[in-house]
Amino acid sequence: MFARIAGMFYRAESRGWARSYLTGLLAPVERKNSWQLADAAGVVEPDGLQHFLNRSRWDADELRDRLRAYVVGALACPDGVLVVDETGFLKKGVKSAGVQRQYSGTAGRVENCQLGVFLAYAGKVGRALIDRELYLPEAWIGDRNRCIEAGIPENRCSQGVLTKPRLAETMIARALDAGVAAGWIAADAAYGRDGRFRAFCETRRLSYVLEVPVRQMVPDLDGRRRVDTLVSRAPEDAWHLASAGLGERGEREYDWAWATLPSFGDLPAGFVRTLLARRSLDDPDDIAYYLCFHPATITREQVVAVAGARWAVEECFQAAKDQCGLDHYQVRKWEPWYRHITLAMLAHAFLAVTAATDPKAHAGWAESQSPTSAVSWR
Repeated sequence: MFARIAGMFYRAESRGWARSYLTGLLAPVERKNSWQLADAAGVVEPDGLQHFLNRSRWDADELRDRLRAYVVGALACPDGVLVVDETGFLKKGVKSAGVQRQYSGTAGRVENCQLGVFLAYAGKVGRALIDRELYLPEAWIGDRNRCIEAGIPENRCSQGVLTKPRLAETMIARALDAGVAAGWIAADAAYGRDGRFRAFCETRRLSYVLEVPVRQMVPDLDGRRRVDTLVSRAPEDAWHLASAGLGERGEREYDWAWATLPSFGDLPAGFVRTLLARRSLDDPDDIAYYLCFHPATITREQVVAVAGARWAVEECFQAAKDQCGLDHYQVRKWEPWYRHITLAMLAHAFLAVTAATDPKAHAGWAESQSPTSAVSWR
């Protein structure tokens, strides 16, 4: 794996620190900051690693591109799913690029944190993170001196506030332009409720399964209705038991209902929009809703499998943080953030690709994939 990236570090010293950094991220080190990574590398002071992360000459975006090629080369398949999600990085103070008091799904509350938006690739034999963007709130974009102090490039500041769906679009477009084979897009309600994000996918003929909030409005023949209103009208025989894939406690089984939404001539030929509902077996009032866009030939089992694949990004976050130090950094500036995050993603990708070579990994995924309204419930 390291041979794939070694050529982007022009000096032998930088190549040595890059390998030491990655080895440390994969080692059983409690906190993967520069001090402990230096100790794992057998050096007394962290100066070399800190220089490598903060000031040496190499391009984090080139590393991202090589990481993406490495993951796709090992895990890509025609039905691969690109999954978008964000995660929070709790921080103290006000100096870290993009930090402010904002809601963090990781913490489940408003915290002083940075937010990173990530793109994961979920294939039949494994999943890994392949792209990342740091979210910059208005409080940062509007304060040029603060941005300069944090090393945020002028060309990024000139773009203004980019919402999380806009950052997601940038990463998806980058992956597709690089030739990544992906059949689907999956994301939670923060992205699914954004009409511009859905339009972006539809314009590029990207099939999607996007969670939406309970109040999401969708077309009905006599107007527009909330998704929960439509689903409440589904007959009981419209619900079918199916697994969304393997979880920590075995098959993630739910009841699923699926219906085609009315079209008013704004769809590409051969495509449909559908509404998918997932109901808990333990609590029938616990229902999640998804808007879907895909070829008309797609089956219920395929749509359910994509809805289940969205959890892949959460699994990537947990593994990358627990095993590869994704959130252990102590840097404050823009470029070092991207460098550490991308190196941690590469370390996690190494684990994912290595696991994918195990025949048991292939078998496990195959088992997990066995798969009065105007809308027509199927």
